[in-house]
Amino acid sequence: MDNPARAAILKRMTYDSDIAIVGGGLNGPALALPLAQAGFSVTVIDALPAPDRHAKDFDGRAYALAHGSMRLLDRIGIWERIEDHAQPMLEIKVSDGHAGAGPSPLGLHFDHAEIEEGPMGYMMEDRHLRGAFLDALDDQAGVTQIQARVVAQEVSHTGAVLTLEDGNVHRTRLIIGCDGRASGTAARAGITRTGWDYGQTALVCAIEHELPHHGIAHQFFMPEGPLAILPLLGNRSSIVWSESQENAAALNRLNEAGYMAALRPRFGDFLGDIALAGQRFSYPLALTIADSFIGERLALVGDAAHGMHPIAGQGLNAGLRDVGALVQVLRDANRRGEDIASSMVLARYQSWRRFDTATLAMATDLTNKLFSNDNPLLRLGRDIGMGVVNALPALRRSFIREAAGLTGDLPDLMRG
Repeated sequence: MDNPARAAILKRMTYDSDIAIVGGGLNGPALALPLAQAGFSVTVIDALPAPDRHAKDFDGRAYALAHGSMRLLDRIGIWERIEDHAQPMLEIKVSDGHAGAGPSPLGLHFDHAEIEEGPMGYMMEDRHLRGAFLDALDDQAGVTQIQARVVAQEVSHTGAVLTLEDGNVHRTRLIIGCDGRASGTAARAGITRTGWDYGQTALVCAIEHELPHHGIAHQFFMPEGPLAILPLLGNRSSIVWSESQENAAALNRLNEAGYMAALRPRFGDFLGDIALAGQRFSYPLALTIADSFIGERLALVGDAAHGMHPIAGQGLNAGLRDVGALVQVLRDANRRGEDIASSMVLARYQSWRRFDTATLAMATDLTNKLFSNDNPLLRLGRDIGMGVVNALPALRRSFIREAAGLTGDLPDLMRG
C-alpha cells in the first residue's frame, strides 16, 4: 500500500468480478458453479493449462465420493454429467492383519442396506469428474476462466487486487484460495500452517482383477500402513497403498512386474489374479491445517485449508463440505445486503468448518497411529474394538452414516 498508484486503484475500486477463485482443480470449479448460480460473478484463475477433458484412456486416478458429496454435485448440475460413470459403494469391510497372512477374524462390515439413503458413496475416475467440471464451467453464465499464475495480492477495506504473472491485474471483492496444500493465496496473506509429516507415502494406482468386486470397498490395516481397495466400474479397483517413505521409494523404483509382485501378497487372492491398469502415482503423506481459514477479504477451501491422511478417503469430501458451507454463508449474506468479504461474514464460514475439519483430521491421525504399528496389545485392543462396533447395530449404523457423509451440520447443498 506504499505504492500511490496501487492505493488509488483500491480507493476507487471497480470490480472485474465479485469473487476470484485461485486454483482450478476440483474444489475451485465445484465452488464457482453454485456461486454463479446464486448470482455472483466469478473468475477462476488457474496456473495450470486445462487437462484433456475427454481423455479416452484411464490413467489410474479416481476419487471416493461420499453420498453427501453426491448430493452437492447433483444440486450444482454435475451428477447428471457423470452418473453413468459412477460405481456405487454398497459395502465397506475393515480388517487388520499382516501382508500374506490374511485379515483378523474381527473387523467391521458396513452395508448400505442399513441406511435409507442408498449407497454410502461412489467411486469416480478423475478424467470423468474433471471433464464434467470443465464442461459445466464453459456452460455456466457468470463464470470467467483465466489461465495465469497469481504473483501478488493486495487488499483494502473496499476490495482486493490480484496481480498475474503477465502483469495484468484482477480486481475483486473476495479472494478464495483453492490452490492446494502449498497455497500461495494463504502464504501471501501471512497465514501459517500446523502439522507434521507421517513418514509415509501413498502409492496410488488401479488394478484389473478376474472376479467381480460386487461394489465392496476394503480397508486393510497393516503395520506399515493401510491398504484401501476401492471398487471401480467393471472388474477394476482403485488402490491407495500407504508405506513407509523408504519402502515406497524402493517400490517406485521397481518395474511393473516387480511392483505387482510386491502388491499381490498385500492384496490377497479374493478377487483372483490382478494386473496394473493405468499409471502409478505416489504422494507424501502429512497432516497440515491452516491456522486460519480466513484472512482479510479472503477464504481458504479444500487442501488450501486442510490436508489429512487418506485413511478415511475424506480429502475431497471435506473440501466439498467447505464448498457447501461457504456458498451458503455468502449467499445468505448477500441476500441480507452484507459485504460478502467482511470479517463478520467470513467468520461464520470459519466457525462452521474449522472445528469439524480439525476433529476429522485428528481422528484420521489417531487412526493411522493406532493401526500403523505391530504392538500386540494395541492389535488386540483395536480388533476387539472393531468387533464390538460391528456387533452393535445402532453404533454400526452411526459409523455407516458418518462414512456416507450424512452426519454433522450439513450445508443445504448436501441435505436430502
